[in-house]
Amino acid sequence: MKDVDFPLFKTKTGGQKFMLEDPLERRKYFQAKAGPEIEKLKDYLNKGNTFIGFLLGKKNAGKGTYSKLFMEAVGNEKVAHISIGDIVRSVDHALQDETQKADLIQYLKKEYRGFIAVEEVIEKLKSRSTKNLLPTEAILTLVKREIDRLGRKAIFIDGFPRELDQISYSLYFRSLMNYRNDPDFFVFIDVPEAVIDERLKYRVVCPKCFTPRNIRVLRTKNVGYDKETKKFYLICDNPACGGIKMIPKEGDDLGIEAIRDRIEIDDKVMRILLRLQGVSQIYLRNSIPVDKADDYVDDYEITPAYRYEYDEKIGKVKTIEEPWSIKDDNNIPCYSLLPAPIGVALIKQIAQVLGL
Repeated sequence: MKDVDFPLFKTKTGGQKFMLEDPLERRKYFQAKAGPEIEKLKDYLNKGNTFIGFLLGKKNAGKGTYSKLFMEAVGNEKVAHISIGDIVRSVDHALQDETQKADLIQYLKKEYRGFIAVEEVIEKLKSRSTKNLLPTEAILTLVKREIDRLGRKAIFIDGFPRELDQISYSLYFRSLMNYRNDPDFFVFIDVPEAVIDERLKYRVVCPKCFTPRNIRVLRTKNVGYDKETKKFYLICDNPACGGIKMIPKEGDDLGIEAIRDRIEIDDKVMRILLRLQGVSQIYLRNSIPVDKADDYVDDYEITPAYRYEYDEKIGKVKTIEEPWSIKDDNNIPCYSLLPAPIGVALIKQIAQVLGL
């Protein structure tokens, strides 16, 4: 964030190198980097304790990714991730079934408190247009319904608050929902706009299996070269797709500018909540200044970036790997970190916030 300096978190230990793209290696990595905290968190959750963590970050900041890494390290039996968007989509699906629709209406009539009728809430859910937005009170009721469904689990909430007028609701989430009295905290995620921009601009997808990749930072095994356009492209790794060329998504060439309005609202929400007193705060940052990287992270924790050269003599593409270097929002040269070290920072800070 511009003019905001999130604290650096040290994950450097030296010694063994882990292949962080492999789930089994990642599990070993988490144990090596945060083993004591993981065991304390498992014990905390196994005793029936819970928490609610509000994930706050700009669009495409990786909110879902980091909560899933936490569950991967600690176990997903006692932890859940709630996405406001997923909740609304699941309700939309439920409205297609008469029994589920009746159950939803009954729940809303019992729990919903707002300024429009339940019938109007249902109509807004059906339309789901940007001009027909759900009121905050209805969103809160749907979140409560999902929490009830999950039972006694620790929960990460992703996508709330989305607007400035929802901030007061989020601060008193427990009492408004009248649900449970357990620790809550905010998880602030700082990702430079340059990272979000390149994630979007270089994103490609398989037209058959729809697997997403990124020609800059998340390549496939095989890379092709178009001699006419003089451009490189990724070839889908899925054998069932028959070596098909992956293609950009429409509009991605605009990068972050395509979602600028959303980015600016997210920034304002984060800035207001960063000033909040009385609620524990956790800080995650995607970037590390180049001049501090050697002291804070191991080399393999830095996101690799790829560039390509075509060898005319042998007719093959050569891939050059190097650390992903960008300038953060304060114009400081930085490396982008892989998700796993940020997951370690989340694990350790949650353990600290819970007093473990």
